[in-house]
Amino acid sequence: MPCRVVITGFGSLSPNGLGNTEFCRALLAGKSGVARITRFDPQELPVHIAGELKNFDELAWMDAHERKHVSRAVPMAIAAASEALKAAGFDSDALAAMSMEQKRKIGVLLGTGGGAMDFSEEQYRLYYSGKIKQVSLFCIPSGTMGTMSSEVSMRFGFRGPSQVVTSGCTSSTDALGYAYRQLQAGILPMMLCGGVDSPIAFGIMKGFTLMRILTSSWNHAPERGSRPFSVDRDGFVLAEGAWIFVLEEYEHARARGAKIYAEIAGYGSTCEAFHRVRLAECGEEPARAISTAMEEAGIGPSDVDYVNLHGTSTELNDRIETRALKLALGGQAYKAPMSSLKSQIGHPQGACGAGGVAATLIAMEHNQIPPTINLDKPDPECDLDYVPEAGRKKAVEHAVCNCIAFGSKNSALVLRKIS
Repeated sequence: MPCRVVITGFGSLSPNGLGNTEFCRALLAGKSGVARITRFDPQELPVHIAGELKNFDELAWMDAHERKHVSRAVPMAIAAASEALKAAGFDSDALAAMSMEQKRKIGVLLGTGGGAMDFSEEQYRLYYSGKIKQVSLFCIPSGTMGTMSSEVSMRFGFRGPSQVVTSGCTSSTDALGYAYRQLQAGILPMMLCGGVDSPIAFGIMKGFTLMRILTSSWNHAPERGSRPFSVDRDGFVLAEGAWIFVLEEYEHARARGAKIYAEIAGYGSTCEAFHRVRLAECGEEPARAISTAMEEAGIGPSDVDYVNLHGTSTELNDRIETRALKLALGGQAYKAPMSSLKSQIGHPQGACGAGGVAATLIAMEHNQIPPTINLDKPDPECDLDYVPEAGRKKAVEHAVCNCIAFGSKNSALVLRKIS
């Protein structure tokens, strides 16, 4: 029989709040973290806004010399992982007291979409501007996505598998799904897992603007820019963030008296095999990912108390995701409250699924559904209960966390609250 898998700690770095406490307060209050870009002058771009982490001190987590040789995502991942471990009962003293055998049984699995692209962009900038001596000697290894999990493993001394999943916007949902499978199978008793992305760099944003999928209509009012399901939406807001979790086999967590935030009860993933960036209009494959996760969790549509939506604020995604929920939940789709974290923070690419899971854990713990803000006038084709503008008190026992990605990918998780 498969092992049960639970979440015993998490850490959050979000544009609307650094750390779980700030993130929780902002999330439930519907506070936007979108603002004018400060990392570089965006004046040459049509888009001037993004969801940046405000006042995040990279050098509190990595010394200045080492920071030159890695992407911004590395100190972000370390910071979120540190909070997750502490929340799970593993402070610095507890980590120092771990035996080598214990550390060999802890794996690290990160999901990221862009990974170290910001770092590589900076290395190219230095090279082509004649500053070759400033190029990092680690430009190749640190420019690959696979070494990001190694940086986290090295920081904490964890000797189990250290891997990166990169499947576009479903990356961190898939990372959690794969970690769930390893713990289910009894391969490891514990994993550090989640998502991190930091794509706010000039060249990366230029690429997104060429695709015409970023909103350029709200430079004058950044906090209003991310508008999932609103009839006047015209693209998403690029964002960064990190959300990391401690996943454990249930009996392992119970034996050490750990607080359990929720159980991962099901995972589903599909591919439409349709297009590089577009979704098929029918919504069948995202619906099948949701239904697969629900089937594994042993629940039906009437058991779903909340859905954390992908909700990017693009006309295509919002419409088809709405259609997929109707296919997966039937009539319950009109009864279950749903919301999009991206309305508050923008779209943190491959980290977004982990952000949605963190938001769902907060909803479960506080018995409150976070709102979808900026939903002034719903698109007639987006006619479900998106909890507009203000949060809502409601107990959540089962929740679906949904993600959709470039390349026709779809992934979903079901979380179950354990009393």
